Amino acid sequence: MHQAAVGLDIGGTNIKAGLVREDGVILYDKMVPTNAEKGKDQLLDSIAEAAASCIEQARNHSNIKVTGIGMGTAGFITLDGVIGSATANLPNWKGTPLRAEMERRLHLPTRLENDVNVLAVGEMWQGAGKGLIEFLCVSLGTGVGGSIITNGRTYRGRSGYAGAFGHQIIQMGGKPCTCGSKGCWEQYASVTALKRQLLTAGKTAWAEDPRQLFTEAEAGNEAAKLLIRDYTDYIAIGLTNLIHLYNPPAIIIGGAISEQGDALIRPVREQIERYTMDGFADHPPLPILPARLGNRAGIIGAAKLILA
Repeated sequence: MHQAAVGLDIGGTNIKAGLVREDGVILYDKMVPTNAEKGKDQLLDSIAEAAASCIEQARNHSNIKVTGIGMGTAGFITLDGVIGSATANLPNWKGTPLRAEMERRLHLPTRLENDVNVLAVGEMWQGAGKGLIEFLCVSLGTGVGGSIITNGRTYRGRSGYAGAFGHQIIQMGGKPCTCGSKGCWEQYASVTALKRQLLTAGKTAWAEDPRQLFTEAEAGNEAAKLLIRDYTDYIAIGLTNLIHLYNPPAIIIGGAISEQGDALIRPVREQIERYTMDGFADHPPLPILPARLGNRAGIIGAAKLILA
């Protein structure tokens, strides 16, 4: 009999669900619209229904036993599985006792983590972090999220909120942030910030699809190269702070932009080597790795919360 778990990745647009075997193989997966605008109760129904569909699929495998449900969601998660805060993408999500609610509905042990913690766990199990037990994970997307892996486990901090890397202030009195502060790293290093940078430069088409920026740079476009240099400089500044603070053995960079691979990582690494003090990122070089699991990371990492 093989153990399996349901992994749920709850985003502002879609809920991804999967039935994941103990060896990391996804036996079944599905994606449903989040429809958060329909209200919290509808969202809870959608999450439960997505999980239930995976549990039903397990019944088609006579040698599979579902042992629990793991979930990752945006926002800060308290140690007892309550949504401590959330973005406007999930209205009225704050204060929801999500772990308890799913256990009540589905009658299975449930664990809940921030979505970047789940990304890091997935990468540690089946992705770029395989074989590592200590690293930092940074996700560049709408905002900038983070996760601290130490001794093979997620470090959650006093309230469960550790890893808010995007809200380190890198520019006093800088750009206003959604958190209410100014000058936060995510206002300069997120993909949202990159798109804003491209619009300011008059590159509307690249702002609509930043992949075109990297394609143009690869083809030798000097303007594209300079824009990437400016953007990756901001990434490097924030990472330098983290490197000096944590002295990590490795850093994994996730989010869709990590799919650009060396075109993103190379300039980031070069600038980090200029900014960091001797020994922190050189001799030997600090591994800075793009995430490998893509949009499967949330499902796989969430399931691993149960399959630990």
